Amino acid sequence: MTKGTIRSSLYPLLATLLMMLSCNSNVIFTDSVRMEENTWKLHDVPVYRVDISDTTAATDILFSIRTGPVYPFRNIFLFVTTTSPDGKSITDTLTYDLADEKGKWYGKGLGDINELRLPYKSNVFFPVQGTYQFRVQHGMRAENLKGVYDFGMRVEKKSR
Repeated sequence: MTKGTIRSSLYPLLATLLMMLSCNSNVIFTDSVRMEENTWKLHDVPVYRVDISDTTAATDILFSIRTGPVYPFRNIFLFVTTTSPDGKSITDTLTYDLADEKGKWYGKGLGDINELRLPYKSNVFFPVQGTYQFRVQHGMRAENLKGVYDFGMRVEKKSR
């Protein structure tokens, strides 16, 4: 076999290996809800439905929020209601700081848009298989939160 033959036969093998590695993602679920007119209205409650088949995997759940310069607060309160496939539900009240006391936004930004990941639960084991529903409502005093572009949720297998 010549060098050229070996090299040409390695390219498809390397390409296949790279594709297999890139497809081996720990992400179980990811979705984002765009807020109409960049305003999160109190009655607009994003609902995420997550299909769980593996009850033995530890998972992390996190939210993401993208805000703009007109967002009037440095924090956000959330009410998160989780309903399991067997109909049991629980509601958590959460608060996250989006900026420091001087107004410097946390997270990363591009232009006027700032994105921040908000850890929700870590090392979670879902007890039963099926579809879990997560409803997220903002709990701020203002009914309409201007400057919220979108709100997302992500569930991923915990890295070992």
